[in-house]
Amino acid sequence: MNKYTIYHNPRCRKSREALQFLEESGHEIEIIRYLDAPLSKNELQDVLNKIKLKPSEILRKNEAEWKSIPNRNSLSENEILEQLSIYPKLIERPIVTLNQKGVLVRPLENLALFLKAN
Repeated sequence: MNKYTIYHNPRCRKSREALQFLEESGHEIEIIRYLDAPLSKNELQDVLNKIKLKPSEILRKNEAEWKSIPNRNSLSENEILEQLSIYPKLIERPIVTLNQKGVLVRPLENLALFLKAN
């Protein structure tokens, strides 16, 4: 059986719903609590490659950490990636991966489609 990885924030309702959905599907799951053990820039880029999104596409722009960056609107994708690795709270969640594929689980239906396709 394949092992799915969820990048999980237990304080987030959407993340809890995705984890529950995975558990109920009967799949083996690895839980990465990325706020407790932040991803390196390279690890984060690997996740982005799997979900085929750019750093700016998983950025939570309403967080205080993002708003506190003075030049935030002129950052390159690489600079945004750096900020995501420094401030993991800025990462949109949850993200689920399997091998070299993945999905941003917003909305939850994305996860159902991902599971069905794999």
